[in-house]
Amino acid sequence: MRFEYKYIVHNKYLTPLREVVIPFLEMDKFAEAGSRNQYTVRSIYFDTPSYDFYYEKVDGIKNRKKVRLRGYDENRGEEKVFLEIKRKYDIPIVKYRAELLYENALNIFKEHNLNGYAVDKLTNISGYQNSKRFFYQVFSKNLRPVVLIVYEREAFFSKLDNTVRITFDKNLRGMAYPRLEDLFNNYGLSAALNNYFILEVKFNNYFPAWLNPVISKFGLLKQSASKYVITMDSSKVIRHLTKSSIYTHSKWYN
Repeated sequence: MRFEYKYIVHNKYLTPLREVVIPFLEMDKFAEAGSRNQYTVRSIYFDTPSYDFYYEKVDGIKNRKKVRLRGYDENRGEEKVFLEIKRKYDIPIVKYRAELLYENALNIFKEHNLNGYAVDKLTNISGYQNSKRFFYQVFSKNLRPVVLIVYEREAFFSKLDNTVRITFDKNLRGMAYPRLEDLFNNYGLSAALNNYFILEVKFNNYFPAWLNPVISKFGLLKQSASKYVITMDSSKVIRHLTKSSIYTHSKWYN
């Protein structure tokens, strides 16, 4: 299980905050591989026809879930993506994740075939089981993609405890009711959180003690900072989406 604390921080504090925490951190290898010490996170979130997952978060339901298809950076061919279910049980978080090729994921959605070649190519039993969990949610609850969320992430691990992960998630943007083929799309995205970034602190057991004075120095407050809710609201998905659009649109996976 993981714990996750979030803070919404003004962009003017990005550089000074980074300078204060960097002596305690080592850069994530995926961020380090990028030309700007960051990488792009792309997620298509799914929800029910009545937006149950959205309202569970807004209403503060303690036990809730998110279902998403996640990719990174750009699609250069043979790109890997991740089928994810993120469950929250009051405070702890559990994530179920399966890795497969983007092309294979699209085929499974199109063919509704969980036992075909695409799933069989998953390299381990946990990936296979997690893929079954994912598609059970999608097909049994009639889930549909409701929003594409994209942002740049600077990611670090604590030098003192490598289970502690700290990320700076910047330039949050999105698009309402995407097709699955839009996962790597860079066009038609609208800003969702102008002039702010999201600081996330993830840990297994204890919040890092060295970070407490930093939080106090910058006057940061732990708060709800769901990228899903923020981008759903900024994209006006609930307000504009009707039964005549995505939920009766049979071609979202083509």
